[in-house]
Amino acid sequence: MTSTNLFLRRLGGLTLGAVVALTVLSAGAQAETVLKVYTALEEEQLPVYKAAFEKANPDIKIEWQRDSTGVITARLLAEKDNRQADIVWGLAATSLMLLDKQGMLEPYKPQGFDQIKDLFKDTRTDKPTWVGMDAWAGALCYNTVEGEKTGVPRPESWADLLKPEYKGHIAMPNPGSSGTGFLDVAAWLQMMGEKGGWDYMDKLHQNIATYLHSGSKPCKAAAAGEYVVGISFAYPGVQLKNQGAPIEVILPKEGIGWDMEATSIMKGTKNLEAAKKLADFAASAEANKMYNDSYQVLARKDVEAKVPENYPADEANKLIKNDFYWAAEHRDSILAEWQKRYGSKDAPK
Repeated sequence: MTSTNLFLRRLGGLTLGAVVALTVLSAGAQAETVLKVYTALEEEQLPVYKAAFEKANPDIKIEWQRDSTGVITARLLAEKDNRQADIVWGLAATSLMLLDKQGMLEPYKPQGFDQIKDLFKDTRTDKPTWVGMDAWAGALCYNTVEGEKTGVPRPESWADLLKPEYKGHIAMPNPGSSGTGFLDVAAWLQMMGEKGGWDYMDKLHQNIATYLHSGSKPCKAAAAGEYVVGISFAYPGVQLKNQGAPIEVILPKEGIGWDMEATSIMKGTKNLEAAKKLADFAASAEANKMYNDSYQVLARKDVEAKVPENYPADEANKLIKNDFYWAAEHRDSILAEWQKRYGSKDAPK
């Protein structure tokens, strides 16, 4: 064999080897699925949840699309005919019920479904389209330093917020942007009746300084001394109090509105098997233990919730009897009426 032929033969061998190597690398790259996950979870929760899921499923990577509840819900509805999300992990159940009415959710019963409390799952069918994760509820964040400085007393009830001394000292979430804001509005309408609820909000509006576009922002703003009272939910207030903020977290004595964070697979996803794995993980005992770092009421029967330091006592017993399907069915009309009446005090987005 001439040296030229030997060289060409070796070159051919190297070329074949390179092709094999590239094929293996390509197959490896294709084996990693990128899952587009829409969520309204708090920013600080995302890296923790992502790391836990990807550790259990190293062939799947999460790509988050995160915003407040109202924004994510509106985006999903706008994308109905051109869906970008594979799965939703951490959005109000009332929002998912709205998407379900539009035929946008893929029925799936995750592993461990029998360990999910009935309250946290769609029991109308044996093919559920959403599964709850945990519950969060309305609460008041009260800045003790600012309260003393301004002479605004600690509120104990929703009714207290109508007193003249609270005028200009309260921030609340816009219910169109925030799931927390919507659960409060839906609760007042259920607790007080339609006329009583709107009458209450008319009076409350006179004392509101501004409506913010996040459920946690009113509490964070109160902790920063921008307002005396933030209508919010317990988790951010407890977190800030544990960090030394002069905040008290109060559950109004009349009862509190609440909603569930839930998971749903989007119908039409091209990554169905990967989405099912995430749905399985979201319903698992391991995930529920993570949720307990932020919330006290969990979906799993077999996970005993631990109460974080400074978390207000007796939250579960103050949750109102909530008609989620009523809230989901009337969501659009409630939000339209609310915006017409009170949108003049919206903070800039």
